[in-house]
Amino acid sequence: MPNQKMAIAIDGPAASGKSSTAKAVAKTLGFHHVDSGSLYRAATTARARAGGEPSTWTEQSVLDAAAIVSLAPTEFGFKPLLDGHEVESEMRSEAVTGNVSLVAKMPRVRDWVNSIVRQAGSEYDVVVDGRDIGTVVFPNASLKVFLTADPAERARRRLLERSGGEPSAADIDEETKKILLRDEMDAKQSGQAPDAILIDTTSLAQVEQIEKIVELGREATG
Repeated sequence: MPNQKMAIAIDGPAASGKSSTAKAVAKTLGFHHVDSGSLYRAATTARARAGGEPSTWTEQSVLDAAAIVSLAPTEFGFKPLLDGHEVESEMRSEAVTGNVSLVAKMPRVRDWVNSIVRQAGSEYDVVVDGRDIGTVVFPNASLKVFLTADPAERARRRLLERSGGEPSAADIDEETKKILLRDEMDAKQSGQAPDAILIDTTSLAQVEQIEKIVELGREATG
């Protein structure tokens, strides 16, 4: 990609803090944040609108539905639009969350998402988070980071983000089961790039992991 600008790739399992961390890193460095997961959610949302049981969804039907999805630049990032409209709350619904892994494992849908992300990276300096970013989407990224955290801690963070209050032990246990199931599905599709820097965020405050990646980013981009 001769027009490729600077790219920082952040991979990791679900609820490892990739998106919020990448967003903050991009803002600090003056890059644009690309949340590839939001594109899978947008495609899933579009397909859900078309109706039908998820078990009957085909790659082509998802791609056809996703024709209404576009990626619009913002000051420090991008936001997916459906028919030109923001649908953040719809994209974060349980119905979409429960089916996004199904959509994300479709090879042609992954190719579609990756092409959109690469296009963004050809026009802007980017911090990209998601799956296969350092291995498939930007194999020559200036910096590759793989975030991980204990499943129970990831569950706690997800519930805290969702409700705004500290979750109960029972709720954490239930969410951890969902996280582990998601990990099992995602492990078949994505992995850590051999040259990625592994950062375990279990005991790190978000500000600490952001500062660490910003420092690595500044070193990598000169």
